[in-house]
Amino acid sequence: MSTELNSLGFAKAPKDTRVVVAMSGGVDSSVAAALLHEEGYDVVGVTLQLYDHGAAIDRKGACCAGQDIYDAKRIAEEKGFPHYVLNYEDNFRESVIDDFADSYMNGQTPIPCVRCNQTVKFRDLLKVAQDLNADCMATGHYIKRTINEETGVAELHRAIDTGKDQSYFLFATTQDQLDFLRFPLGAWTKDVTRQHAERLGLLVCNKPDSQDICFVPNGDYASIVKKIRPEAEKIGEIVHVDGRVLGEHKGVIHYTIGQRKGLGIGGGYNDNNDPYYVVHVDPVANQVIVGPKEALARDVIIINDCNWLTEIPEAGIKIDVKLRSVSQASPATLYKTNDGNAELHLDSAQYGIAPGQAAVCYENGRVLGGGWIISSKNTQMPIAA
Repeated sequence: MSTELNSLGFAKAPKDTRVVVAMSGGVDSSVAAALLHEEGYDVVGVTLQLYDHGAAIDRKGACCAGQDIYDAKRIAEEKGFPHYVLNYEDNFRESVIDDFADSYMNGQTPIPCVRCNQTVKFRDLLKVAQDLNADCMATGHYIKRTINEETGVAELHRAIDTGKDQSYFLFATTQDQLDFLRFPLGAWTKDVTRQHAERLGLLVCNKPDSQDICFVPNGDYASIVKKIRPEAEKIGEIVHVDGRVLGEHKGVIHYTIGQRKGLGIGGGYNDNNDPYYVVHVDPVANQVIVGPKEALARDVIIINDCNWLTEIPEAGIKIDVKLRSVSQASPATLYKTNDGNAELHLDSAQYGIAPGQAAVCYENGRVLGGGWIISSKNTQMPIAA
């Protein structure tokens, strides 16, 4: 029996290694599936139908609906490996869409892509892969999975292509899940992926990347929340941080921390001709609190529902932290707290930190884990968040 490891890390021939590939119908997952099939692996493609065209959430051509399901099926047929479509509409609505709407109702700014990876994809779909007797499950995410040579433990690292790196959205991946997952594209740039798509003759080789949340057409998240929670638009006060009432808002779901435009208070500028920003959203009082940019500054962040892929020392650890998917990582010190939460002490204050977003921690490019932002403060100028 051969002890040489194949490209997926198993001591057997590719033909004897079954890999379930999560196929969304886009170019990335299609290339991952086609390449593994080309290498001789026993590939099984699986696509999740997450919502139908007749539902309240209608997103034609979006990930895991309509055209994308058709594209994934066509690629599997042309390459000659089995493909299954699983109806996960109820799971997706309960785990992702309802959570998305409730988060906005609670004055938070949710990240549904993380919830989808955390629940539907890496919990439910992974279970399907195991039921199909797969050795592993592969996806088209841009993130690197490596094996630590000293410990033999699987680690997550930022992708080579920093512009496509999806590590922020995968911080909630557990160690057990990571042991079973593979990410064939993590060491590539998007250009290389498209070159392989053309070489392999994939019909999706020129398909554009999705820019929006898959179930939110044209970025209009408020319309989705209103469909799910019709009571969402309740008029309330827009209040300055000093207590002055500046105007009325049309429902807290329309406002997020750091927002400057569309506040609905005339010019939206203070006496110094500086713009106002949303500093806090209070769903209980039904108020939107605004103030100058400096009122957004925060240097301590509290996170909960944490997931760690390594032991965090009691004395704390120096890290880099991303507070939004599009932000640059900032230096900070991470401390675990006795209640299971964690505190991030930033080296310098950051702006626009919103509850509901994720704080993802890195050490030299390795994903240590992270958690969900529940509050923040400025130790130099205390303001409740």
